[in-house]
Amino acid sequence: MNPEILIQYLQKILPMSLEKAELIASTFHYKHVSKGTFLIEEGKICNTSHFIAVGCARMYTYDIDGNDVTTMVFSNAMFANDFYSFFKRIPALESVVTMSDCETFYLSFEELQNNFHTIPEFREFGRMMLINGSAGLKQRMLSMIQQTGEQRYTHLMETNPEVFQHIPLKNIATYLGVTDTSLSIIRKNLI
Repeated sequence: MNPEILIQYLQKILPMSLEKAELIASTFHYKHVSKGTFLIEEGKICNTSHFIAVGCARMYTYDIDGNDVTTMVFSNAMFANDFYSFFKRIPALESVVTMSDCETFYLSFEELQNNFHTIPEFREFGRMMLINGSAGLKQRMLSMIQQTGEQRYTHLMETNPEVFQHIPLKNIATYLGVTDTSLSIIRKNLI
């Protein structure tokens, strides 16, 4: 697969020359991943960072009652990673599974570290990713407190509509912090 989507993403996050973006993209490995494949498994150290060029995946864990709870959704042109496990080198507390066939580009932990030390633009890109990721987590946390389920649903529809094609509504409901029944009512009210 052509790495053009990855190159465009790199330049979107951090404006850089095409040559530098191509250099960074050349350090990634391409991999077609079938639906239902674990990119990260709970209890195992996350050793790779995946850029999903095309496709959809979800991150999930289990609550204290054993219920499957979706904590993050990933689609086209997004990184799927457990940064805590990846950088701390400890077992992941969540899993990431592909919900469709995916076209991915990935780096190992060692390759990422090498890029940080040898490509200044990659180091700056990584800094921007951490800033954007932290801001995104804060925004999501506040949305769970300050917004209604309907507002969260509408936001997801506007910002990441692809997930509705691949992720079951029961998983989307847990991601939005609502019950299956509440999600059905929300969807019915918005029609």
